[in-house]
Amino acid sequence: MLMISALLMAGAGLLFAITNRYPLLILASLTGTIGATSGEVGPFLSLEQAILPQTASPQRRNLLFGIYNTVGGLAGAAGSLFAATPAFLRTWLGITELSALRFMFVLYAVLATAALLLILRLSEAIELTPEDRLLGGRLHESKPIVLRMSALFGLDSLAGGFVVQSLIAFWFHLRWGAGPELLGPIFLGVGLLQSASYLVAARVADRIGLINTMVFTHLPSNVLLMLVPFAPTLPAAIALTLARHALSQMDVPTRQSYIMTVVAPAERAAAAGYTNVVRNLAGAITPIISGYAMQVVSLGLPFIIGGGLKIVYDLTLFAMFRSVRPPEESS
Repeated sequence: MLMISALLMAGAGLLFAITNRYPLLILASLTGTIGATSGEVGPFLSLEQAILPQTASPQRRNLLFGIYNTVGGLAGAAGSLFAATPAFLRTWLGITELSALRFMFVLYAVLATAALLLILRLSEAIELTPEDRLLGGRLHESKPIVLRMSALFGLDSLAGGFVVQSLIAFWFHLRWGAGPELLGPIFLGVGLLQSASYLVAARVADRIGLINTMVFTHLPSNVLLMLVPFAPTLPAAIALTLARHALSQMDVPTRQSYIMTVVAPAERAAAAGYTNVVRNLAGAITPIISGYAMQVVSLGLPFIIGGGLKIVYDLTLFAMFRSVRPPEESS
């Protein structure tokens, strides 16, 4: 499945590079991993989450998910630097804007091919046992807990949609007149802090548990989020934003590790698929509402609503799952 996904990704990049026929572009968007955001929109995330626990002992699982997310975060930050490549190509090589954009999609296909080559080198250890594969990759005993977790994670993603990065940048521009020359370094700092926090979260989870780490790091980050619109100065707003993002993503590797350990190995791929799809759907709804609220009601309202809903998520998660512990924590 990873190989097929990489091939579809490469094919999507090539189609965007060589054609302007709308039906083919729609087909490439639906079958590849072309997305409107920098987040994961393809099948890789769910498959990789199911694979990782197959390759490490339970005692090293949290660290493995921390490394996985750190590498992904740093790679995403490096990839974002390529956003300036089309302008560079136009300025220094004199090519047209369309040609520069086509070059970017060719590069996208090349990176997909590199991913395919890496996938071909994976060992058989990532696969399920023949007995587990007979179960067909569906939810069985784990269905109740996965559905409850999906609903909660959907609430978290719904709340996060109020304060996606583009809307935070929009707020900084409207409230403080911040331009790209300031927003760029701010969000570079955000990306670096988030990437570092993944490894910290893994270490903390080994000491106090996955659910405790998810809740006790997320709660203060949401309080900081609600304080951002009340910052009296631009430096204060930047400091609150950076402090918030240093904590806000520590629940990502811990959430992934938790899901993969409370379900049976045969159900990991299905559990990851359910939770990720619900998160993506929920997160796609609220940016429209948030943008409207900023322009019509109050610039700071999305920060308050988003932070408040996330606090509800944290408290509900703790109440529902604090007694559902991974085996290594119970022992």
